[in-house]
Amino acid sequence: MFGLRLDVSDTAAAALADATQAAARAEWVQWDAILAVADRLHAEVDKESDYFRRMALRSAIPLTIGQLVGLSEGQVSSRVAVGERVRSRTPDTWDAFRDGLIDSSRVREISRAIEKLQRPESLARLDRVGLAYAQSHTLIELRGWLKRFIARIEPEAFNARADEERRNRDVEIIHDGDGMGLLLARLPSFVLAAVDNRLNAAAAEQKLKADPEDDRTLAQRRADILSEWLLSGHHAPASLSIDVAVMIPATALTGGSAEPAISADGQWGIPTSWAIDEFMRSSPFWHRLIIDPVHNDVLATEYVGRFAPDVLTRALLFTYPTCQAPGCCIPAHRCDIDHRRAWPDGTTSGANLWPLCRKHHNQKGHRVLRWVLPDGRDVPAEKADLILAS
Repeated sequence: MFGLRLDVSDTAAAALADATQAAARAEWVQWDAILAVADRLHAEVDKESDYFRRMALRSAIPLTIGQLVGLSEGQVSSRVAVGERVRSRTPDTWDAFRDGLIDSSRVREISRAIEKLQRPESLARLDRVGLAYAQSHTLIELRGWLKRFIARIEPEAFNARADEERRNRDVEIIHDGDGMGLLLARLPSFVLAAVDNRLNAAAAEQKLKADPEDDRTLAQRRADILSEWLLSGHHAPASLSIDVAVMIPATALTGGSAEPAISADGQWGIPTSWAIDEFMRSSPFWHRLIIDPVHNDVLATEYVGRFAPDVLTRALLFTYPTCQAPGCCIPAHRCDIDHRRAWPDGTTSGANLWPLCRKHHNQKGHRVLRWVLPDGRDVPAEKADLILAS
């Protein structure tokens, strides 16, 4: 695993950890107090016999609490809804919030997952496995993990929601101030991924051929290219081939399960039926990935030379969907393929290669990132290969 080379004293690190935990506990104290006041006010309001007055009093509860703590009605209502949901349906998660092991941002993400799960056993697993993941990963990692968890643990419900949401596809235009606005398109995730990849490819190609005085950023080029495609009717050149990679279990392909297709970077999923329907219109490249090294497995094969061939690179992008630095979620296709143990001492093989984004690749090259053992001890140089191969 990676550790930071920058020196932080044990005392300072412990103080930072304690402050983070104390801040999370303080959040829980406020949330718990809000829930207590809300419970008491609801109990009082429920004594009102007149239905319409009772409903009016209920609607005033968030405003009453908001005035006490300096929050808006919406903020109070959100805390009450999330708090009640997590407290009643994932009690271990609520207790971890109380103890400062997770913060309110992670509690909100878990609450969103609770809303989509239907079976008690799914909630129990979320309360156990999801909580453990939340304590050891960043918020953006947790968000992606929860998406995959929901899709895989209750695939039938996920597929039904996806089919319903697909009927709500839409394009919306919002005019902001200062002469600008937003173009919002609600489309299937695989379509959006294809659009994103094609815009990236077109912008990169345009930049290579651009006049030296054309200093537009890639983001500006993407926006200009999209505008041109929409307004002129010109389509993207056929030379701009793009890949949208998804992982599909073999059982789903054969109809033996309803598991969804998950994007290579793990950030979105679609029903496998959607992927199969799309594949029927094209010529997909199928790659069977065997994680455990076996005879003739592409990941277990060693290549002469520094750079990995395309077939190995594709397999690595599936095996490691994002940059492998702790907490980094840069998609692997935007990363460098790095030798864990530097070439030529380290081999060009699946066991010694993985993706690192350019920033973390540079940090590793300058020894800002270094190898450490799970207990935090530095890895002696002569033992580094043992850790890299684990």
